[in-house]
Amino acid sequence: LVMDVKVGSGAFMPTYELSAALAEAIVGVANGAGVRTTALLTDMNQVLASSAGNAVEVREAVQFLTGEYRNPRLFDVTMALCVEMLISGKLAADDAEARAKLQAVLDNGKAAEVFGRMVAAQKGPTDFVENYDHYLPTAMLSKAVYADTEGFISAMDTRALGMAVVSMGGGRRQASDTIDYSVGFTDMARLGDHVDGQRPLAVIHAKDENSWQEAAKAVKAAIKLDDKAPEITPTVYRRITE
Repeated sequence: LVMDVKVGSGAFMPTYELSAALAEAIVGVANGAGVRTTALLTDMNQVLASSAGNAVEVREAVQFLTGEYRNPRLFDVTMALCVEMLISGKLAADDAEARAKLQAVLDNGKAAEVFGRMVAAQKGPTDFVENYDHYLPTAMLSKAVYADTEGFISAMDTRALGMAVVSMGGGRRQASDTIDYSVGFTDMARLGDHVDGQRPLAVIHAKDENSWQEAAKAVKAAIKLDDKAPEITPTVYRRITE
């Protein structure tokens, strides 16, 4: 078992120390129960990839598997977690061998093929990987949101961005709520990026103009700018084995 425990503004725990304590507790209990377990503390001070939502995240996941587009942060975290799985499962002797095997199945299409079979096995389309845009819903309105001033992105309230997706209908506030799978954010800027009138903060996919306007306000409030680029935190902070 490999656990991905988040650290930062979008994490379940509010501080690095509490996230580490949570990871240590999970690993300790699981190993004590006889399940070989490790945990990685990974960064959630910004969005993991380039999108946030439902269909938009599935689209990016398929693009990652096929090689159409691989966000660097998503690549780093995914590879780190998969390396742990291969080593823990005794399918690779070390980090280098594990990464080579992982890269091979990405490059030769095997990873995308297996994902496609998984979708089909769950009664999904047999050609989902090849024709994902045909099956994934698209929002009625998609347009970019720009910062009011130019500067470098110095901080991001990831939880607030997630709640903005919920407010657009992309998540439930109560069990009876209906989810709009089409809404969300794509092309999201990252910490350290310089944004201005040409480089947007994100593209917002909304059901109508009012929803777009509310989401735009939330995005602007959640992203802080500075005159200087910030020091970028690691994608993977720590590996916990006991």
